[in-house]
Amino acid sequence: MQALGRQILVEYYNCDPDIINDVSQIESILLEATRKSNASIISHNFHKFSPHGVSGTVVIAESHVAIHTWPEYGYAAVDIFTCGETIDPWIIQEHIKDCFRSGNVSSMEMKRGMFKVEEGQELLFKPKDAPAFANSY
Repeated sequence: MQALGRQILVEYYNCDPDIINDVSQIESILLEATRKSNASIISHNFHKFSPHGVSGTVVIAESHVAIHTWPEYGYAAVDIFTCGETIDPWIIQEHIKDCFRSGNVSSMEMKRGMFKVEEGQELLFKPKDAPAFANSY
């Protein structure tokens, strides 16, 4: 069996509430985390709620990174989904943990899109002659 992707569900506890309530800091942290993993950033969108909390996504050619924060609890939930073998989602998870100053992290990885393939064959994630995405962020 081979998987199209890997998804990490991450719960960050005991985070710095000022950081996880600051939409511009969260945007910068998630963009930097995806850059560190060599992901190809396509777009991003973040929203600050009133009185507190932030939600956002970074769409990458390899899938996405999504976040929802509850600063009043020092908690952030993050979904890191990467397709193919070129991106290590754990690099993203670690960078966010460090930047949020998280005191406790719980993570679970799942394989997504499981298929049985013939011996010697591999799953194709995108056409081999597809143009590379420019990382313009």
